Amino acid sequence: MKGRGCASRPDPIAVTRPDPMPTHAEKRRMPYSAEQMYALVADVDAYAEFLPWLAASRVRSRKETPEGEIIEADLVVSFKVFRESFVSRVTLLPGEHKIDVEYLQGPFRYLDNHWQFHPISESECEVEFFVDFEFRSRALQAVIGVVFNEAMRRIVRAFEQRAEALYGKR
Repeated sequence: MKGRGCASRPDPIAVTRPDPMPTHAEKRRMPYSAEQMYALVADVDAYAEFLPWLAASRVRSRKETPEGEIIEADLVVSFKVFRESFVSRVTLLPGEHKIDVEYLQGPFRYLDNHWQFHPISESECEVEFFVDFEFRSRALQAVIGVVFNEAMRRIVRAFEQRAEALYGKR
């Protein structure tokens, strides 16, 4: 009898572990060329000028490769009472109209982010955006988890508004 009572108790790890972050994937047709949108997203130094919750962005190193360029960047995220810095590796592949972001160091368990720019015409493209991440901090994970979808919409909209500011409203 005693064994049955123990077996029916929930696993305390499963009860206290926060839910993992949902992923966000989006495709958006844009009235700008694939090259213009690629250049906008590749300009990591400018992110703090227009992205919500990003207090600072700085490229710490650049390395040319036969396919493109690899950038290591420091970014500072500031949300409510939280302020966290992290380092990411951004692989720029202009020939493929692709940008891959890889997490190196900071407050995340992991970060997986990809951009793909598909030319439709000389003045239009389809932008594919994917992000998946999880914070190490349960408190930060819980706070972000509540507003995740709205946060992703605001970030995508910030890139759209940046395109309008750089290339004109179309």
